[in-house]
Amino acid sequence: MAEDLILNETLRGGGMWSWTLKRGTALRLTATEAGANVSALFLNADAPLERYNMPDTLKAQFIAFLTKGNVLYSDMGRVLCSIIDDTCGWHDTLCGATDARLTETKYGTTDYQQQRNDMYRNGRDNFLVELGKYGLGRRDLPVPVNFFSKVMVDDDGNLKFQAGNARAGAAVELRAEMNVLVVLSNTPHPMDPSGRYAPPPVRMQVQRVPAPGADDPCRRFRAENARGFINTEILFR
Repeated sequence: MAEDLILNETLRGGGMWSWTLKRGTALRLTATEAGANVSALFLNADAPLERYNMPDTLKAQFIAFLTKGNVLYSDMGRVLCSIIDDTCGWHDTLCGATDARLTETKYGTTDYQQQRNDMYRNGRDNFLVELGKYGLGRRDLPVPVNFFSKVMVDDDGNLKFQAGNARAGAAVELRAEMNVLVVLSNTPHPMDPSGRYAPPPVRMQVQRVPAPGADDPCRRFRAENARGFINTEILFR
């Protein structure tokens, strides 16, 4: 419903963004063009020492990628966000984000003095700029999630980037189960083989959503998730 919509903006290619996603709201990301990749950090906005934990998220749910029905665990066994909708089907959380050296090697040298906002920005520096607004820095960088990107592991244990996973119009929606500081970087996936720096814009919408009930699919995905929700809801009693 329109009255539930809190924010409706577009994150340009190469751009960065942060927002305190309050409990009871959800962030929907929509790829406006094919080939999108949005790297994302998640921290407890009320106590940023608690943050997204990739190993626990994968182990607790017996998964190797994220999609609808999964949750994002913190390093304290609580649920930061739940994925309540996903038309993409696969989001990578194994490969980290680009840094300045990788970006320069793949795409060439640029700087702000010459190209202003068209310079080639990287995920790590974008994260540090946004985290700095909250008094956080390098040591506060957790492993990111790369929304819209697919990376598989072959029989020899090698990671393989799968092109074409992010089509135009693909969307993923994250419901906050606590107050979550979300930091986004709209920069290429570090394993994207394309030598052209052209991250497409991504639409961001924040809206109010109902609280998860006892039959919520994310809560019921595994018994571990039910315990994760209980651990989280105790904070708000």
